Amino acid sequence: MALVKIADLYPNYQESVFDGYDIKNFSVYDQTEEKIGSVYDLIVDESGKFRYLVIDTGFWIFGKKVLVPVGRVNVDYDKKRVYAQGFTKKQAEDLPEYSDEMTIDYDYEEKVRMIYRGVEYDNNDTVYLQESGEYDSGAYNQQSNVYDYDREPNLYAHQETDNGQSLKLYEERLVANKERFLAGTVSIGKKVATETASVSVPVEKERVVIERNAPTNTKAVTPEKTAFSGGEVARVEVFEESANIEKQAFVREEVSVQKNVERDVVSARETIRHEELDIETDEEAVIK
Repeated sequence: MALVKIADLYPNYQESVFDGYDIKNFSVYDQTEEKIGSVYDLIVDESGKFRYLVIDTGFWIFGKKVLVPVGRVNVDYDKKRVYAQGFTKKQAEDLPEYSDEMTIDYDYEEKVRMIYRGVEYDNNDTVYLQESGEYDSGAYNQQSNVYDYDREPNLYAHQETDNGQSLKLYEERLVANKERFLAGTVSIGKKVATETASVSVPVEKERVVIERNAPTNTKAVTPEKTAFSGGEVARVEVFEESANIEKQAFVREEVSVQKNVERDVVSARETIRHEELDIETDEEAVIK
């Protein structure tokens, strides 16, 4: 089963897992109340179960980072402390070093487990060796290449105390939020287009028509005073019209610009997980 950092599986682990606590940077103490480092990271399997704490030993072992199985630690959230039961400087020196770039495979885990195997604790946290010094060799299935963490509860089971133990069961929920972003910009402007227009205007022009006719009366007449004198005898004013064409501006079209909001519903389906309590008892245990 693949192991990953807690932030890779639970990006918001502080709220979703630890009720607002960031267990990273919690101080780490041994059973003698000596500070041995701080929590650098947490390692979980792909099902979300805690498997290791990454401890930065700081000046204790020159900044070496090592793994401590979750079955060997207790967390005091009020004091922001983690207590590594029975953790010794010798173990820290013997443990393989951890780095962010490495892949935690079975061989690496086995090297870590070998340091912790064979050590048990009584109710007073007194260290003593198992009589056999053996471990459950059936924990690792070579055929399926799977390690069963439940077969070594002294490393991976939560530690019980005389005052009882409080466990939290977590579940994932789909939380929908909306984010407003700029989808685009509509720019409205004007451009000038040209075309050739024609217009026709009727105009009038006056012309003087002079008609000369032979008299029909051949009898003698008395001449007028102007007879037999030179100079102007008549004046006629002649008018004509010319086309006066000019350009004038008129409103061609009125444009109204506004925004309408279209509403839609976005649906999503995701697989979410939740934890259920799994209780195993022997024949003599009584549960109320």
